[in-house]
Amino acid sequence: MRLAVIGECMVELSNCESSAYLLGYGGDTLNTAVYFARCDGEVEYITALSDDIFSSKMLESWRTEGVGIEHVKIIPNTVPGLYLIENDDQGERHFHYWRANSPARALLDEFPEILSELDKYDAIFLSGITLSLYSAPARRRLFEYLRHFRASGGQVVFDNNYRAKNWSSISEAVETFDEIMGVTDIALLSMEDEIALYGPHSITSCTARWLEKGAIEVIVKNGAEGIHLADLTNTVFFDVPNVVSPVDTTAAGDSFNGAFLAARAKGYSLERSIRAGQFCAAQVIMHIGAIVNKDIPLVEGEL
Repeated sequence: MRLAVIGECMVELSNCESSAYLLGYGGDTLNTAVYFARCDGEVEYITALSDDIFSSKMLESWRTEGVGIEHVKIIPNTVPGLYLIENDDQGERHFHYWRANSPARALLDEFPEILSELDKYDAIFLSGITLSLYSAPARRRLFEYLRHFRASGGQVVFDNNYRAKNWSSISEAVETFDEIMGVTDIALLSMEDEIALYGPHSITSCTARWLEKGAIEVIVKNGAEGIHLADLTNTVFFDVPNVVSPVDTTAAGDSFNGAFLAARAKGYSLERSIRAGQFCAAQVIMHIGAIVNKDIPLVEGEL
């Protein structure tokens, strides 16, 4: 499976044991692309960067990770977004963003032809944060293209990463999420984000809403409480094999996504793919930063 991942990579500042901050690069979709590549998946990252030193370092790091950059567009005289991560005593993260004028936000307005370049891929991955980047006209073009992509045999994978600060209103976010449900094959959901957007409700209500709107397969990630998988005929629960006390949960869901999709791309069963995602995420959350060192094992056995 050739995967195209649409989103934004930003400069990342994460706190460490001292009062200093670690400089890195990350973003939900980029994290997923990196972990997909580390699990031997073939992936291209779809975004826009600038012509500055930070953008150059990002491109260099993606090449090193095996993430394709064929479709990365350059918008000169702009500045990539920046985010700062603070972790509380439980390892939970809190984000602060500076991204209003990042080049990634202008991708579909400046380069509308990029969508047709994605026809050659087997699957497209994007997130709620991806959708929050774009103008309303750009989102309409994106949804129109995704309908075409699915009709041509492609598969759309969506992660519901929701950050309220990225949207002008909750009604705009709800309307957009309701539309993406109708063009999604695999929904990779955080129950925490679902509740943040739709208010308190059960996992059963969550999966029912996505399936009724058109999603084919719904996977709900609920931290240490386990994972629920639902389609139109069945619901299966997967517990967490080994509950750990996290150091940094920044890329927990992103790393799960990458390993899960890499396993699915190899034709493995849903159960084995979910276990692969859980193992990868369990390793990642024991280290600071979204992208962990390459010497940390992310695969249990052979993937």
